[in-house]
Amino acid sequence: MRLVVDTNILVSELTRKRGRELIIHPTLELYIAQMAWEETCHELGKRIEKMVRKEVFSQVAGQNLLSDAITLAESKLIIVPHEIYASWETIARLRIPRDPNDWFTVALALVLPAGIWTNDGDFLGCGLPTWTTETLISHLSLSN
Repeated sequence: MRLVVDTNILVSELTRKRGRELIIHPTLELYIAQMAWEETCHELGKRIEKMVRKEVFSQVAGQNLLSDAITLAESKLIIVPHEIYASWETIARLRIPRDPNDWFTVALALVLPAGIWTNDGDFLGCGLPTWTTETLISHLSLSN
């Protein structure tokens, strides 16, 4: 199954065991727009630092999680350069009017073509299949 991954998914799921297992699922072909990947790296660092401040785990454990999460994502996701989907910006922005700043995820899904893995309701109605984490887990467990 070919999917474009939204930033919110990676930021939340790379910090969870279930998410890391899902990301490496053999039937998933995962792509991410370069702009979304850059945003993910920034936001993931902030999320893990916040967890360290809340004493969910130590600073060392947080740094290890961040390093492991980025390594896993880079090994499983195909990071697509901006030039590949940039010409679709206008169309993509029209398809996601509630949050046009996420245009690059829609544009990449249009180029591939692919569905979008997201928990962000702004993608609903963009004309592309959208998958939440829960529906994706359910679908994958049914196909095994």
